[in-house]
Amino acid sequence: MLKTYHGSCHCQRVRFSAELDLASGTGKCNCSFCAKARFWGKMTGPEALQVQAGAEELSSYRFGSGRVEHLFCRHCGIRPFSRGDVEEIGGAFVSINLACLDDLGPAELLDAPVTYFDGLHDSWPETPAETRHL
Repeated sequence: MLKTYHGSCHCQRVRFSAELDLASGTGKCNCSFCAKARFWGKMTGPEALQVQAGAEELSSYRFGSGRVEHLFCRHCGIRPFSRGDVEEIGGAFVSINLACLDDLGPAELLDAPVTYFDGLHDSWPETPAETRHL
């Protein structure tokens, strides 16, 4: 079921809302960036994200294939969401950092199914051989 969540970076300069269905699944990626950040996200269509404040405070980082743009607050360094276009997983998307959702409780998070993506090998539809560390 779709629900509107509200989120922010640590310093609150970047604030957003997103319509998400966590019961339909969340994701963790094993690429070098997501693994180091322990990013746990919810992928959805770009139209589901509304940045309410601080879009101008976001900086961008791309690496590897450059298909994913990792956005972070230039003040506190927190990455509230990423966006990209990876045809193998459905095309254009945003990935909301679940840790940045201010109104997401632990019980709801624990109930959300998790899918693992092999971004390390740019093989997005595949599940990595090892996921326990993600």
